[in-house]
Amino acid sequence: MDAGISPRLLPLMLPVLPVPLIIALGLTGAGLAYGLGGDWWLLVVAALLALLVVRQRAAPAPPAAPIAPAPPPAPPAPELAYAALEPASSALLVVDQRRIAFANAAARAVLGAHVLGQDARVCLRHPAAVGVLDGVEDSSVTVTGLVSARSQWQIARHTLPDGRWLIELADRTAEADIGRAHTDFVANVSHELRTPLAAIMGYAETLGEDDPALDPPTRTRFIGIIEREAKRMLALVQDLMTLSHVEAEKHERPTAPLDLGQLAARVVGEVSSLRGKERVHLAAPAPGLCVAGDPGQLEQVLRNLIDNALKYGGPDEPVMVSLAACGPRAVLAVRDRGPGIAPEHLPHLTRRFYRTDPGRSRASGGTGLGLAIVKHIVERHGGELDIASTLGEGTAVSIALPLLDSAVPAAALSLK
Repeated sequence: MDAGISPRLLPLMLPVLPVPLIIALGLTGAGLAYGLGGDWWLLVVAALLALLVVRQRAAPAPPAAPIAPAPPPAPPAPELAYAALEPASSALLVVDQRRIAFANAAARAVLGAHVLGQDARVCLRHPAAVGVLDGVEDSSVTVTGLVSARSQWQIARHTLPDGRWLIELADRTAEADIGRAHTDFVANVSHELRTPLAAIMGYAETLGEDDPALDPPTRTRFIGIIEREAKRMLALVQDLMTLSHVEAEKHERPTAPLDLGQLAARVVGEVSSLRGKERVHLAAPAPGLCVAGDPGQLEQVLRNLIDNALKYGGPDEPVMVSLAACGPRAVLAVRDRGPGIAPEHLPHLTRRFYRTDPGRSRASGGTGLGLAIVKHIVERHGGELDIASTLGEGTAVSIALPLLDSAVPAAALSLK
């Protein structure tokens, strides 16, 4: 070759030359070699192909097209979100720019339908609740008196993706009432046990001193007091165990058929045979009044009611027990003639340890749990308890229990 590209540089330049130019040069060289004769033109073609492979591998790969990120899901329309919140059992508010944009049915029932559009701070009012709304981060607080004086509500704020707030109001009043009832119950039991225990310990210590000044009659009286207080403690423990047992079974309705007339006749017969209790009488009961009941528990109900009537009725007045049908229910009632109970006490008589006259109740051996036990037993049997009293005339306590279908035979009650 004369002027132009040197044969030595040609192999070095081929990898960087455009592919079409490389192919043209190779074909030209192969044609010249073929025209001159010989087979070495095949070497030129092979070299051309090798250079093309090297060039292809050395060439950088074209950049991959960037993958576009998936678009974020569109937020649900407010109407759809509100429709999902509407039937929730918790009271829910959606707050936008501190104003209530939505209140579900539970929230409207608690706060009123007028809260829509109100400033949430005006709606909730309570300083602690306002503090949750004004806070930088989501939080919750329990407030007292939001709806009524003793109500307790837990208020929680949750920030939604669009910046609005979801305010959840959870009613904790029942839980607080249970906690208070538990505390009161423990305090009452402690008080009821401490009083007889103190008497027993005091008189026992006095007897243990072997004081010669204690004559036999005094010692006998002290021993009688210890025995009476011990029996009072035993009665209290037994009533507590009974109450616990009844509460544990309150969701288990009895299914065994029971003839209430036979039950009442047996209990009244046993009680009236005791000295001093001859004034308990049973009015002729209607026959065939059968209920689904627990014989032991319903017997205890009747005995408790008769015992109360004997204790708090007139000392020489009769106690009447009656049993009659009233529509689909059998009504068992115990009436006394006595001083009666003031109206303000009637709603509280079934509370544990509630006494209208604590001194008289303790003197008569009452534990303050009798009517509480009656209430729970009646509720377990699907019945209703009613207490009516007139001052100066007496008190009537009745229980109404659902009658069994007449087609269901009642098993005879054992008199053993």
